Amino acid sequence: MNIAIVILNWNGKKLLEQFLPSVIAFSQEATIYVADNASSDASVSYVRTHFPEVIIIQNEKNGGYAKGYNDALPSIDEAIFCLLNSDIEVTENWLAPIRSEFESNSKTAIIQPKILDFKQKTHFEYAGAAGGFIDKYGYPFCRGRIFHTLEEDNGQYNDSLQIFWASGACLFIRKAVFQKLNGFDEDFFAHQEEIDLCWRAFNLGYETKYISESVVYHVGGATLDSLHPKKTYLNFRNSLCMLAKNLPKGKLFPIIFSRLILDGIAAIQFLVQLRFKHFAAILKAHFHFYARLPKMLKKRGETQQKQYFQQKSIVFLYFVKGKKTYSEL
Repeated sequence: MNIAIVILNWNGKKLLEQFLPSVIAFSQEATIYVADNASSDASVSYVRTHFPEVIIIQNEKNGGYAKGYNDALPSIDEAIFCLLNSDIEVTENWLAPIRSEFESNSKTAIIQPKILDFKQKTHFEYAGAAGGFIDKYGYPFCRGRIFHTLEEDNGQYNDSLQIFWASGACLFIRKAVFQKLNGFDEDFFAHQEEIDLCWRAFNLGYETKYISESVVYHVGGATLDSLHPKKTYLNFRNSLCMLAKNLPKGKLFPIIFSRLILDGIAAIQFLVQLRFKHFAAILKAHFHFYARLPKMLKKRGETQQKQYFQQKSIVFLYFVKGKKTYSEL
């Protein structure tokens, strides 16, 4: 089963210099691509000069994560796509357990490895950690990471199991499934489009897996800092859009209404903290969501699975009950 490793790049020469060598060294059985989102730096010429074995796909413009992969992947023939951030260091033998899972289980459509923090390799990394879930209100969290609490990796998640969503930092997906889902929703641009993709796959009966035997190290925030207001805007807007598309019919408006209230509380907290740009980002996200709501509702699939989340509120457990780790939930 052939694997294509596809690294989306936008002005990331320094990241490619640092991390591409590990991908090449430990992925000799795969074909490596760099999908360039119309970079203006020297990243493409750098790859061509120093790594001629890497195939360059040049997109016409920077359409973000979602459009960037949608534009690049149709030209790739391998049966498995690995969507890999440019700020990830891979490890020896990281592909073998992934390939084994795909070959042994036809229902497995998407896989995420264990994602640890490149800057503190003893701990899980924010974007994905040991596999993602969402709570009853659609808030994403991970084994190993709840909100901004990151667990140390003590082997507590050295297992393989079905999860709800895989991190877009390192996401493996069957080409046939990606095509069946019509790829990422380009209206998301960036952030949470991978959760939307996994949710749509789940609604069609596919499984997303976490495989701990495969380990990668992620820098995180290398392309957009976690404290940037744009990230706040995209996360709040896209989370609401994702709910509108994928929630079961009977839960659609009650949960979105609850989320609007909870988002309002978050906005007030930013205001009290004098973080005015983040307060404005949430307001902007809501207004843009209202404008997009009719379009999102039209995108709803024919089937929405009812049991899509853990039947708990992660916000209540974390902020009120003080439950900071996955094992405490």
